[in-house]
Amino acid sequence: MSPPSDPSTWTLPRLRIARDGAWFHDDQEVTHEGILENLRDGLDVDEQGHYIRIGPVRVPVEVEDAPWIVVRVERQGDQLEIFLNDMTRERLRPETLRFTAAAVPYCRVKDGRFEARLGRSAAHQLLALAESDAEGRHAALVVGGRRHQLPEAATG
Repeated sequence: MSPPSDPSTWTLPRLRIARDGAWFHDDQEVTHEGILENLRDGLDVDEQGHYIRIGPVRVPVEVEDAPWIVVRVERQGDQLEIFLNDMTRERLRPETLRFTAAAVPYCRVKDGRFEARLGRSAAHQLLALAESDAEGRHAALVVGGRRHQLPEAATG
C-alpha cells in the first residue's frame, strides 16, 4: 500500500461562484445537481474568504458577488420567507437587510453565515410587501409585529 500523498503537492481546482449563482470549476460550469449540492454544502467562510475543505486542504472559492441568490420572497403569516437558488427556503431576518448605493438588496442567510443578493424578482417582491408611513415618505417591512425601516435608497 502506498503512503498517502502530500497535500502540499496537490494542484487545487479553481472554484468560482458567478454573480448569477452559477458554480464553475476552472472555466467549466458545474451543472450536475449532486456535485452542486456537495459544493454548496461544503462552502464555508472566514476572515480569509470563502472556501471548501477537502481533508486537510483548504480550497479557495472565488465569489463574484454573493454565494447565494434569493429568488423569491413571500409573506407567511407575520413572517417573510425567502427561497434561495439552492432550492432551500428560510425565514428572512429583516434586521440583516442592507442596500447598496444602487439600491440592490442583500440579506444574511444560512444561520447568518453567508450573504445573499436578492435577485431582481425577489427585490420587487420584497418592496411590494413594504408599507408606507402615514405621510407616504418612508417605507418599512412589518415582520413579527415590528417595523423595519427600509433605507431611502431602497424605495427612492
